[in-house]
Amino acid sequence: MTDLSEKGRILVVDDEEIALKNLEYILQKLGHEIVATTSSLKARDLLKKETFDVVVTDLKMEKVDGMELLRLAKERSPESEVIIITAFATVDSAIEAMKAGAYYYIAKPYKIDEVRKVVSEALEKTRLRRENLALRRQLEAIKGRVKILTNDAKMKQILDVARQVAISDCTVLITGESGTGKELLARYIHEMSPRRQKPFVVVNCGVFTEELLAHELFGHEKGAFTGATHSKKGLVDMANGGTLFLDEIAEMSPSMQVKLLRLIQEHEFYRVGGTEPIRVDIRFIAATNQDLKKAVERGDFRLDLYYRLNVVNMHLPPLAERKGDIPLLARFFLEKHAARMGKKVTSISQEVIAILKNYDFPGNVRELENIIERGVALATGETIDSSCLPEEIRQLDIKAFRKKDGRYPTLEEQEIAYIRWILKETGGNKTLAAQILGIDRVSLWRKLKKYGLEAEK
Repeated sequence: MTDLSEKGRILVVDDEEIALKNLEYILQKLGHEIVATTSSLKARDLLKKETFDVVVTDLKMEKVDGMELLRLAKERSPESEVIIITAFATVDSAIEAMKAGAYYYIAKPYKIDEVRKVVSEALEKTRLRRENLALRRQLEAIKGRVKILTNDAKMKQILDVARQVAISDCTVLITGESGTGKELLARYIHEMSPRRQKPFVVVNCGVFTEELLAHELFGHEKGAFTGATHSKKGLVDMANGGTLFLDEIAEMSPSMQVKLLRLIQEHEFYRVGGTEPIRVDIRFIAATNQDLKKAVERGDFRLDLYYRLNVVNMHLPPLAERKGDIPLLARFFLEKHAARMGKKVTSISQEVIAILKNYDFPGNVRELENIIERGVALATGETIDSSCLPEEIRQLDIKAFRKKDGRYPTLEEQEIAYIRWILKETGGNKTLAAQILGIDRVSLWRKLKKYGLEAEK
């Protein structure tokens, strides 16, 4: 469903003054910017100089007819839509108009609701095309590089800091919720650094026992334990000259923290069973979804190691605090998974984007990718529509208690959001809505009036 709060720019052309005024009135009531003219010549000049989201034109006009305006509009702005309205409707003219790219063909006399519906749908299609085009251009601009897509001011500041610290060898600690892209940011720093030609090695400290982590990090010498028939290099060896990324660093055991502290301070280590120190040249980046300060206070994490890691701290915000990035990220994941699956899914409906923007994403960017991957898999046409979304996301528009714009929502904001949701679920049936809310109809009416929701469904 089109969000009528988004204004469109519409050119209306009809050589009959009364017919033009009627169309102009109908569309202005929807809140759009209307440019109206009875002169098809003027309309032609306007199309050559200006851009419109939708063109609504009569078919039979002197000097320049609707078909010529249709062809000009599609030539000048292919993403715009054109609606033909005529009192001389024929099957042949309708077929000709649709072949030339008309979005819809309406016969006079028309129904007002039909015009409103068709224009709203045409506007949504135009917006979707233009948004996809803009997103595709952004994606093209970053091909071949580590991809961190954002239009968010906070994220852009983080990337500015990342580029500044990349040229140095200082240790970086990246914090943030799971799924926010901590490893991706670490890769970005590595790719921007003088070490970019050397290895970027990832160690997940949370998936190994203490003994296995020591073997993975430092390797072992021949005869270090039963079955050790030859020496083995560890991940620290492999990262020599490059970057070692230590994910889930808070999960590291106290004794391993001591070994890591020595490695960072001295740039040398011992293999398991070894007696000779091995020197390495490594840049260290660590990440955690936990509060390391609290871990230090609890005695679970060494204070000296914390200071060694936290030379530069970069905190990634959750996706709920950068919702303007959702269309951009969704488009990227769409192209990624459509190519992988070999499916011709090329767009995401505005309704889906609106639903995603109203969702809090506890799993952050990773969860968004999973949703889009699912959508591509389930899409039967070229567009991911709401039927491709998980049921719980389609049904649940209210997400409570997440900070928005750096603050928690007030009780009044939660009440407004909940009332809106119930009205939507009940199709605007206020009696049923009042029953669900546990209040009488008069109390509901007062709340609707108080919050300015009387006209909403």
